[in-house]
Amino acid sequence: MDKQTVVVLFGGRSSEHSISSATAGGVLGAIDRDRYRVIPVGITRDGAFVLEEDRPEKFPLEAEHLPEVVDNGTRMLWPEPGGERTLRVVHPDGVTEGLGEVDIVLPLLHGLHGEDGAIQGFFEVIDMPYAGCGILDSAISLDKHFTKLALSSAGIAVSPGITVRRAQWSADPSAVRAQIAALGPVVFVKPAGAGSSVGVSRVDDGEGLDAALEIAFAEDEKVLVESRVEGREIEVGVLAGRGGQRPRASLPGEVVLTSRSFYDFEGKYLGGDGVEIVCPADVDDELIERLRETAVRVFEAVDGKGLARVDFFVTASGELIVNELNTMPGFTPISMFPKCWIASGLGYGELITELIESGLDR
Repeated sequence: MDKQTVVVLFGGRSSEHSISSATAGGVLGAIDRDRYRVIPVGITRDGAFVLEEDRPEKFPLEAEHLPEVVDNGTRMLWPEPGGERTLRVVHPDGVTEGLGEVDIVLPLLHGLHGEDGAIQGFFEVIDMPYAGCGILDSAISLDKHFTKLALSSAGIAVSPGITVRRAQWSADPSAVRAQIAALGPVVFVKPAGAGSSVGVSRVDDGEGLDAALEIAFAEDEKVLVESRVEGREIEVGVLAGRGGQRPRASLPGEVVLTSRSFYDFEGKYLGGDGVEIVCPADVDDELIERLRETAVRVFEAVDGKGLARVDFFVTASGELIVNELNTMPGFTPISMFPKCWIASGLGYGELITELIESGLDR
């Protein structure tokens, strides 16, 4: 069969640039080359779209080397809507080269401008098919404040907490401190619109609260402060349904903290000590079904279109509390989302194919 052309898009202007680049390394190494012709396109930290090298080994995720997209002087020319979907590149010497027609874009972008509906809107405007979630579900899910509103309205339990805006903190810090104190002795401070645990801090008995808020405000003008929920951290992958079917949920995986105070950036991506990923999670069949059904309800509550990872706290009494929803979850080969689907019988390469084909169907 003729190969379909897929643009693998990664990097970006968000604080999660390196994670996106590392995800691209994994995807470039695993995508079905017999089925797809691949054009790697990187976005630099300054927002330039460049033609990248098709070398997976260029984007490893190592503590001593966080990969990134470097401006190589090329510039991508996206097609106009309504015509041929031919992608072009302008080389540093000014020569323009056609790269052929694109069938679909696979955005592997996290955070600002990638997971918030912005890049999805861009592709809608230029009439370019893309995989993954759409505008609305991306925007709602990246903003944790609005995620909570959407899930609460659907009758789904979420982590208790408050939203603090920078203007409130500047105008009346004493009132904000009083609200936070009422949440309990241990709270987590996180930007409303960032992922990968960027800008997240744990605060015990108010110690370091001001610094934690400033770290979070550096990422977003809106910050969530949440009570600590005692429970197991269990995550479920979700994929959009095909052919009118409901979304599908994976087997659950569990984050087991052995010495780390919470599942931070180092623990997630850099192999930091004190964290163990167990997939599938050691839970009974009844809990597995409740987790999977609730994950699907969460996905439907935000009108999910592509994929998501739903992060739960499971309390000692068996209550399911949603912590977060990620519409472009960590997608490196060692990340929870692929591991959950591998445990469910869908290999890493097959998962990439599923995302692409689902986007083409849509």
